[in-house]
Amino acid sequence: MPEISRRAFGGLVGGGAVTAVAGTTTTAEAAPAERPFSARRTAAPGRRPNILVILGDDLGWADLSSYGAPHIRTPHLDRLARQGVRFTDAYSGSATCSPTRFSLYTGRYPGRTKGGLAEPIADRSQGLDPNHPTLASLLRKAGYSTALIGKWHCGWLPDYSPTKSGWDEFFGNHGGVLEYFSKLGQLGEYDLYEGDAEYKDLRYYTEVLTERAVEYVGREHDKPWLLNLNFTTPHWPWLAEGDAETGAEIEARIRDAKTQAERSVAFNQYDGGSVAKYTEMVESLDAAVGEVLTALRRSGQQENTLVLFASDNGGERWSYLWPLSGKKASLLEGGIRVPTIVRWPARIDGHQVSHEPNFSPDWTATLLEVGGARPDPAYPLDGTSLAGYLLKDEELPERDLFWRVRANRALRRGDWKYYRDADGTDHLYDLGADQREQADLAPDRPELLAELKAAWEKVNGTLLPYPAS
Repeated sequence: MPEISRRAFGGLVGGGAVTAVAGTTTTAEAAPAERPFSARRTAAPGRRPNILVILGDDLGWADLSSYGAPHIRTPHLDRLARQGVRFTDAYSGSATCSPTRFSLYTGRYPGRTKGGLAEPIADRSQGLDPNHPTLASLLRKAGYSTALIGKWHCGWLPDYSPTKSGWDEFFGNHGGVLEYFSKLGQLGEYDLYEGDAEYKDLRYYTEVLTERAVEYVGREHDKPWLLNLNFTTPHWPWLAEGDAETGAEIEARIRDAKTQAERSVAFNQYDGGSVAKYTEMVESLDAAVGEVLTALRRSGQQENTLVLFASDNGGERWSYLWPLSGKKASLLEGGIRVPTIVRWPARIDGHQVSHEPNFSPDWTATLLEVGGARPDPAYPLDGTSLAGYLLKDEELPERDLFWRVRANRALRRGDWKYYRDADGTDHLYDLGADQREQADLAPDRPELLAELKAAWEKVNGTLLPYPAS
C-alpha cells in the first residue's frame, strides 16, 4: 500500500473512500477512485461563472453515501462529487443556522455583527443590517443577477429581507424553521414569501423550492447570475412528502401554542422522527438537487456554472456522523464539519478529493474572486479565497480557523484543534490521528495549548461581546 498522509487516510475512511455509483450505492469497482486534488494548470481564465450555492439544513457530515452513510442513497450528490472536488475537512462558519448564514453572506465571523450574535435568530429584533455588504450585493455591483430561494434566517420583515441585502429576487421563508405543508414558521405566522409579499402554496416545501429553482436556472439570462438555494431539508419537523397528515397535527400544535417555547416543542417533534424518516428526507433533498442540476444541464449553462454544495452546520439527532463526536450547536467536529462539494467543469477536473481545512467565510472570498467582485475595504473579510488553490495550484497560506459560540470555543491550526467545552475545560486534539476527538492531548502539550488559546483570545478580542443573558 503506498504511503499516504494520516489526514488523507482518515478522509478516505471517514468518507467511505468515495467511488459512488451514479444510481445507487458506493462500490469501488463502478467509478474511478478519487485522486488528491490538483488544479488544472492549463485552464484558460474564460468567462466569469454563474454561481449556484446549495445549502442543506442540519445535514450531517456523513449523511451522504459519498461521505460514508451506509443506509442513505444520494446518487445525485455523489455524481456531483465525482464531477468535481469533495472536501473532507470543510466546516460551517458556526454551529447553528443563522450565524453560519451571516458568515457565508458576509464572509466574516458572525460576531462582527449584532445579528450574528444570536444563536440562532428567534425574533424580529435581530437581523442582517441592510447596509452591510454581502456576497449578493458585491456580486450585483460587479454585474451579476442575484436570487435567493429558500431559507433566509437573517431577520424578518419589515426591517430585514434578502431584497434589502443585495438579492434581486427572493422566494422562501424568513425564519429558521417552518412546517413543510402549512408554511407556519417559528413566530406562529405564515412564512412563505415572494419578494416581500406572502405567497400561498401548501404543497411540500422541498417540492416548491425545487420548482422555483428549476425555473430560475432554466431562464434566458443576459448576465452571469448568483443563486443561493437554501433548502430546509432535512431540518425538523421530520416530514417527508407523503406526511401531510402528520404535518396537520404539528400545524395544530403550533396554532395552539401560547408561547414561542411551546411552538419550539411542536417544531422539534420530540415524539416523532426516526432513522428511516430522516433517510427519506435526505434522499428527497438529493432528488431535489438532481432536478435542479438536470435543469442546469439542459439550459446549456452547466459547463460554466460553479456549483457549491454544503450544509449550514452539523447534523441533528437522526444524522449519521461517524466517526465524529458532537452534533449541531456544539463546536466538536460533528457540530461544524460539513459535507462540501464543488463542481466547475470549465475550470476544475472531477474525481478529486481535498483535505485542506476551510470554512464558510473562505467560500465567500472565493466566490467574490471568481466573480470579479471586490470586497468592501470598510468590512474586511475573515475568509481566505481558495481561488488560487483551486485554479492555479497555489499553496493555501497557513491560517487558523476560528469559531465562537456561547457554550464552546474552538480554533483549528493544521491538524491541531483547541476546544473549550461548556464546563470551561480546555482540550487539545490532533485531528490527523483522532477525528473523533477522544484523545485529549492538553496535559501532554501545555505549550501548544497555551499558544492556540492565545490565538483564539486574540481574534475574540476583535469581536462584539455577547449581550447579557
